[in-house]
Amino acid sequence: MILLLPSLLLANVVWPALYLETRLFSWWAISFGLIIEYFFIKQIFKLQAKDTLKTVLVANIISAILGVILIPLGGILWEIFPAGIYNSILGWGTFNPITWGGTFLLASFINAIVEGLVYKKIFKIEFLFKSRKFLYLFLINILSVSLAFASIWVYPVHM
Repeated sequence: MILLLPSLLLANVVWPALYLETRLFSWWAISFGLIIEYFFIKQIFKLQAKDTLKTVLVANIISAILGVILIPLGGILWEIFPAGIYNSILGWGTFNPITWGGTFLLASFINAIVEGLVYKKIFKIEFLFKSRKFLYLFLINILSVSLAFASIWVYPVHM
């Protein structure tokens, strides 16, 4: 399917997602993200400290493993639609404010979905994706991902 896309689209497809993904795997982003999530998840799900630590670690390990595939895949899908439309209308390439914002929200959403599934399926925590708890989980992931995302501008990637 990717081979059928116009060659100009393939020239820089998915790079914002790949840039962000490399920062999501930095030790400091992982550390701060786990600390942030620990305190919020403890409150949201009313878990004991030991249970919170276990659920947050397992959810984030699984999220990281799946994120290696899902975040770049989400970036590719973003480039096909909606970016394929607004980039051609505006004459933009991949690295533009809308795509960066979409990549940020997409990574946060993917992490929240995977972690929510871990909480629900592995730890049997009552959790509905149409609930306030999912909104909180999404917002927590926005905080975690924002650390990695901000670092792209504070310490840019040099090629």
